[in-house]
Parts: sequence; C-alpha cells; structure tokens
Amino acid sequence: MATPHPLTTTVSGADVRVRFCPSPTGLPHVGMVRTALYNWAYARHNGGKMVFRIEDTDAARDSEESFRQLVDALTWLKIDWDEGVEVGGPHAPYRQSERHDIYREVIDKLIATGALYESYSTAEEIDARNEAAGRAKQLGYDNYDRDLTEEQKEAFRAEGRQPALRLRVPDEDVTYVDLIRGEVTFPAGSFPDFVVVRPNGVPLYTFVNPVDDALMGITHVLRGEDLMPSTARQLSLYAALIDAGVTTFVPRFAHMPLVLGETGNKKLSKRDPQADLFLHRDRGFIPEGLLNYLALLGWSIGPDRDVFSLDEFTAAFDIVNVNPNPARFDQKKAESINGDHIRMLGEKDFAERTIPYLAAAGLFDEPTHEQLVTAFRVAPLVQERVQLLGEVPGMVGFLFTDEVSYAEDALKGLPANAAEVLDACVVALEPLEEFTPGKIQEALAAELVEKLELKPRIAYGPPRVAITGRRISPPLFESMELLGKEESLRRLRSLSAFLAS
Repeated sequence: MATPHPLTTTVSGADVRVRFCPSPTGLPHVGMVRTALYNWAYARHNGGKMVFRIEDTDAARDSEESFRQLVDALTWLKIDWDEGVEVGGPHAPYRQSERHDIYREVIDKLIATGALYESYSTAEEIDARNEAAGRAKQLGYDNYDRDLTEEQKEAFRAEGRQPALRLRVPDEDVTYVDLIRGEVTFPAGSFPDFVVVRPNGVPLYTFVNPVDDALMGITHVLRGEDLMPSTARQLSLYAALIDAGVTTFVPRFAHMPLVLGETGNKKLSKRDPQADLFLHRDRGFIPEGLLNYLALLGWSIGPDRDVFSLDEFTAAFDIVNVNPNPARFDQKKAESINGDHIRMLGEKDFAERTIPYLAAAGLFDEPTHEQLVTAFRVAPLVQERVQLLGEVPGMVGFLFTDEVSYAEDALKGLPANAAEVLDACVVALEPLEEFTPGKIQEALAAELVEKLELKPRIAYGPPRVAITGRRISPPLFESMELLGKEESLRRLRSLSAFLAS
C-alpha cells in the first residue's frame, strides 16, 4: 500500500505558512477571493504567515492593471498579508517574472541529480509511437527519452532540435492525505514524465509554482479542487527537490470545493455577474457581509447560524472542516447576510459608507456641509431597511432635490381620493409651529384618521408619495422633519395639483 512521503510536514501553529498566488488576468473573481480568504483565515487562526505572490509568467494575458485590481480587492476586504508583493519579505522577489535566475539555479541542481532529462520527442512522434503500440493517444508522452544515449542526443542536436526538460516521475503509486478529502492515491503509470522547461529555456508553471512554494517554506497549499489533478506532479517534483537539497519537506495539500453558479452544476464562470467582486462592491456589499457569505461557500461556523464577524470566523476556522462538496452561490442569501451586517454597523459608520453611493448616484458631487448633515441625519432612518448600500440613494434621494419624480407604481397605488387627502394634510400641518415627527404625526392623525375616518394605510400613502415620490420610503414623519415645513407643504400641494390636472 502506498504511503505519503515520509518528509510531509507536520508543523502547526506559528510555523504554518500559506500562500495566495493568483495570475493577474481579468477582474478579481469571488472564487479567487474565497481562496484568499481561506488561506488568510487559516494563517490567522494558527498565528502563522500568509505570502502573497504573483504568477505573472504569461506575458500575453497578465497585466499591471489586473494586478492593481487584485491589490485593490484585498485591501478593500481587509485581507492583509505578511510577506509578498507591496510589503516585501525574506524571499523576494515575489513576482515569477523576476525570479528567472532563481529557477535556473534549481534547474541546474535537478539536472545534476538526474531528476530532469533532455527530451527531443515531438508531439507527432509521440502520437505515432502510441498508435504503433496500440496505446491511446490521450495517455500522452511514453517516457521514450528517459534513457537516450549521448550519441542519440547529439544526433537530435545535429538536426537543430532544442530539448525540453522533463521530470523523471516515480515508477510507484503517489499518495498524499488531503486535509479536506482524505487519502488520495495516483496509481503508478497514471501520469508520464512531464515537461518542466520548454525548449526555449522558459520554465513552465508546473515547475515554478512548486519551486516557489519550496523556496518560500510554504507548509500548507490550500487551493481549488480544479487544481487537484496536478498534485501528483507537484508531489513528484517535491521529492526531486528534497533529493537535490532545495527543500527539506513536502507541504500539506487541501483542495477546496468548486463554487457553482445559481443554476445548473457548472463552475461559476468569470462571465457570470455573480463572479465579479467589484460588481458586488458597486451594488453596495460591505466587506464584512461579503466575506461572511464567501466563508460559507464550503464551511460553517455551526448549525443554524449564518451570520458572524470576521474575528469569530478566524477563531473558528480550520481547513479540515471545509466540506468537499461543491458550494452554490446564492445571491439572495448573500444580500440577506450583507443586510444583517449593515444593521450591525454603528450609525456614524453606516452614514459614512453611504456617502460614496450618494455621490455615485449623482445626488451631489462634493457634498456641502448641509448635504452631509442631511445624509447623516437620514442614515439611521434607512439602515434597518436596506440590504445593500446601493439601495440608499433611491430611498433618500428626495432629500437632495427640489424636483420630486413620482414612481409609476407609487402613483398607481394612490386611492381615488388622494387629492382630498393631500389637501387635508396641508390643512393639518399649516398651523404647526413645532415641526417635529411627534407633532406631525399627531396633527395628521387628528385630521386624516379621526376626522376623515381613514385607515392609516390609506391616510399616509398619498403624503408619502408627495414627499418622497416612492411607495416605500424612510419613515414619513421623520422625512417631513428633514425637509422642513415649507418644503413639505409645497410638495403636498404639488402632488395634489398634479392629480387634479
């Protein structure tokens, strides 16, 4: 029976070292952020270190803009790192594109031990040999070049061929214990000697990624299950790196479940709007709410509990408790959890976070002192009513304009006697000297509920539409106080005239 490599690490606590190593291509994806979050939480839970490095060897796809967006995303979410890009550390540089000399040294050591060998076979030659041997093409390379003589190599060189370098993989089963999925074995012969360096001398990702992990002392590789098939090759390379004296141990691996879209059983696509982290931010997710929801995509803090703080998460999180089954992204649940976190914010904190959304909605450019005062006064009135910060402008916009536009559904919901109700509101409010929520409610109740014998739902619907333009709004009486007596009366008369026209 195969057993894991005897030098597999057993470290825990402060010796734990994890890494987040994305490629800077495209916008940050929520699946990628979940990977960063779990690595960060595991490091913080153990008192260990998180390394943030960049896999930027694909010059055609990598971009500095995408890198800056990654940093922006992690900074917004308050996922910090102990070593890596932007902060430095003992294993710099932390970009693959700047580590070619380091890779060359490791390649030379592996050549010296015989772990790497020159391979001259072309794809066509490999296919032809497989066909002649009755071997399926999809099995790929047949390890033909393992034992080429020096004369054979010279003959290939004379043809002008440049060799790739392949790793000589073990001829026995490769086994490891996945921290999420348990024991996993890759049978002997299930994967061939694989290319680690192209004929042009450029090392492949399958080489540089484990080499960086080894040189940076990464003890736990926590990544998505889509990368699980490459683990056998990484473990084979690690064995060679240990033999060459490059490292002294094999890390532990854990493969996190896929994040699926809301429908079907497909992985959440980069093209799916739910995958776009910045779209969630633009719509008004706050970091606390989004991180809470992403934490639930494969993990649970306990039965019947979905809402928790980041500190509670890091205190409770252990990678071994992650569920191996795929997790489905549920937009409604995400928004509900975000709403719970919005309600946990202090009033001042919530108000400050709404200002950029009010500005983005065009309610002001640079807010005046008066506009800021209004924004801070109205914020507590809507904090209990929104799930996203992006909902706030629509609810409070009436306070920042002189022209109220009436929503179609609000007008349709008005009773037939709405103009009469509005005129009665004017009669009730005109004499008021103290224009406070309590006095406003008292006056309107006396005129509408008692005198006209209207039910409150009928009584207060027309003035709500007149004041805010909406069927659903912040509390009516507090909204009138914020507008002031004269502006409130003007709006009541304005809707009455509009209905009469």
